[in-house]
This record gives sequence, structure tokens and C-alpha cells, in this order.
Amino acid sequence: MLGSKGCRLLHSNNSRADILKHEIIERVKEYYKLTHKQEKFIPGTSRIPYAGRVFDESEMTNLVESSLDFWLTTGKYAEKFEKEFSEFLGVKYCSLTNSGSSANLLAFMALTSPKLGEKRIKRGDEVITVAAGFPTTVAPIIQYGAVPVFVDVSFPAYNIDCSLLELALSEKTKAVMLAHTLGNPFDIKTVREFCDKHRLWFIEDNCDALGAEYFYKGEWIYTGTIGHIGTSSFYPPHHITMGEGGAVYTNDRQLKRIIDSLRDWGRDCWCPSGQDNTCRNRFGWQLGELPHGYDHKYVYSHFGYNFKITDMQAAIGCAQLEKLPSFIEARKRNWGLLRDGLADLSDMFILPEATTDSDPSWFGFLLTVREHAGFTRKKIITFLESNGIQTRMLFAGNLLKHPCFDEMRKSGEGFRVAGELTNTDRITMDTFWIGVYPGMNEEMIRFMIDKIQEFVMKNTGVKNE
Repeated sequence: MLGSKGCRLLHSNNSRADILKHEIIERVKEYYKLTHKQEKFIPGTSRIPYAGRVFDESEMTNLVESSLDFWLTTGKYAEKFEKEFSEFLGVKYCSLTNSGSSANLLAFMALTSPKLGEKRIKRGDEVITVAAGFPTTVAPIIQYGAVPVFVDVSFPAYNIDCSLLELALSEKTKAVMLAHTLGNPFDIKTVREFCDKHRLWFIEDNCDALGAEYFYKGEWIYTGTIGHIGTSSFYPPHHITMGEGGAVYTNDRQLKRIIDSLRDWGRDCWCPSGQDNTCRNRFGWQLGELPHGYDHKYVYSHFGYNFKITDMQAAIGCAQLEKLPSFIEARKRNWGLLRDGLADLSDMFILPEATTDSDPSWFGFLLTVREHAGFTRKKIITFLESNGIQTRMLFAGNLLKHPCFDEMRKSGEGFRVAGELTNTDRITMDTFWIGVYPGMNEEMIRFMIDKIQEFVMKNTGVKNE
């Protein structure tokens, strides 16, 4: 035991450490002010990125404080984020993971768990989705050995054409897995009713739509929380960032347990990191063909992964989460300014519109060049990029046309298309988007509007007022 002298020494060391820690944090704040000032926008000279991280000294001090604790894996900040993120969304359970793509993989693989019995998705079962989106919404289906069934999307929402759901249905259908396109919710009511009617699983890829709301059963509810499982991404372009990171969330306790098992090596134990025997029966289980009493911390009920996040990333996320409401409002404001400023170009572009009964949390502003506009997508994006305005495609466009599908296309196996992908192909040829992220100000938005108007006038002779 420590004597009085030892106690005084320990107290003295702790006091010095606290003082030093405070000094470090104050220096970090000073460093932020010196090195991370937002540069003044200079029209025609400054570049306008489609997205980017928006932060202040809070993220940097959280990161440094976490690194000083040197708890390198999941810890107190991850626990804090999961709790506060769940409260924000209004869901019971949240599991942090290392990316949005991993979140999608965990969400899908959870539904293949033997613990779900006859409800589980098996190899060869079908999952309804769309090809016009990001590939990691679809990749888990294929990687597991299930069969994606692709249906078309509709303009001007750029989301699934729900009239095709019944056409896509077969006796093998087990789930629907869809993303809310660039922050615009799809018709969740119709999809959920379809899933309930046919007893299907429903996964919402919410990676581009954090903070979007949908009017469902008489109240406004956040997207990602109406399906059985929702996912988010915290990659820098997204609504909040941890650098890398993602989350899986659900109201189903069994699914939560399965998701955590798959994320944490596939283990059967549910003890948090650094804790033992929360079940109070650590050496009392008999599972599989293991001997009775085999340490529950090393019993594996799934073929899992290590998709945990570091506490340093979660520390950044905690600071970002405080800013999320203002980020959402900024995205809505910027999108609204673009929509108003380009409203007179509806003859040249298919302009985006919010889904009925939704309040989107926009990720970007979509434009599709009309067939008789008098110019091509390539021509306008070349012009915009040359003027410092960054553009992006609607991700994969038609995913089936990419090299990763070469073998499957040749064999005609491993996927199915219900109907035609007419609009999906149109998006591949004619659609692009520009940013609305919170780092943009009104001057930048006005510059983008002016340049698009300038391009149209030069290339069509049509002057818009």
C-alpha cells in the first residue's frame, strides 16, 4: 500500500499531469486558429469542392485529449457517441464501425445469421435494390452469395420506382436494401408496407441522408429508423465525419446482438471492450461442441470481422455530433438557393425535387441534361471544372455496366433485372451533381449558379433572367 508520502507524490504527479494536459489543449486551440482559418473565397480563383470536412478547435481538442488517454481501441468516446447518436435518431441501439461500407456489410450479414432461424437470408435468396447508387449497397448481397434484383429509379427524385416492387418479387425474395439518394428519402411508406405484406427484411442505407425526415404514421421520423436496420457513413464528405467511420442502428435487440458479434470477430460474448463477465456466467456456458465452461469471451457464434472504430475517431465524432443540426440546416439552405437560382433552366435540365412527405437532408444537387438541351454532360462538367467547380457522377450510374459485373454479365447469373433500367441508363449518360455542404457560403452558391447560367447562354443562345 502507498504511505502518506507515496500518496502525496501520486497526487502531485496527477496535478502536474492535469496542468500539462490543460496547457496542451490550450495550445491545440491556438494551433487551430493559426493553421485552419477558412480562406476567403475569390470568384474565378478559389476552388469549390463538392464536399469536405467542416470543423473547429472542438474536434482537434477532443482528438488530442483522446490520444493523451492512449485508449487506442473503442472506449468512452465511442460509448458516448453511440448513446447520443441513438438519442438523436430516436432508436434504441447504435453500433459504431470503421466505415459506412462496413456498416452496410454488417447490416446485411446480420440478416444471414443462423440465430434468425427460418427468417434468415440464405445463399440464392433474392434482395431487391437499385443499380443507380453506390456499389457497397449492393456488394454485401453478392459477396454473400445472395442475388440482387435490380429495378429502375424515377425522376425527379432519383429514387426507386416503387411501382416495380411487385414485378421484382419472387418466391425467393427475402429483403429490400436501398439507399436514400443524395439525402432525398425514397417512398419509405410504400417500401415498408411492401416488406410487411410479404414478410421481408428492410435495410435503409442512410449514408447520404443523415438528418432527413419522413412523415410516417402521423409523425416526422428520421430516415434510417423505419427499416429493420439503418446505416450511416462518417467519411469526410458526409453529414458528419470521423475521418473514417460508420454506424449501424436498429430497434431490435436480437439484431443488435448479431451486429455486434459480427463486428467483434464473430464472438458470442457481448461484454464491452475491456470488461469481463457481464453475463455473470462466463465459465458456465456449453455452446457448439465445446466443453462445458469454455471461456465465453472466446466462443464464436458467427464468422465475423474486426470492424471496430478507434476511440480517437469517436472523439472527433462527438464534437461533430453537436454541430449536426446546424450542418443539416446549411445543406437545406444551400440546396434551396441552387434550386431557386436554376429554376428557369428546367428546359435544359431535369431538376431535382424532394419526395412527397419528406424533408431531405441534402448531400448534393443533382442535374440531368435533357435530351434536346443542345449540349452534353461532358461539355458542361468540363466547363464547370475549368472554373473551379467540382462535380461528381451519381456514383456508379448503372452498376451493372462496370467491370466488376463483367463475369456476371457474361454468364447471365448472380443477379436479376426486373423490367428495364431506362432511367438508370439515362443517369449513367447525362446526370451529375454539385455540392451543398456546410462549408459553402452564399457567394460560392451564387458563383455556381452564375457559371451554369453563363454556360447555358453560351451554348444554346438562350438568355435566362
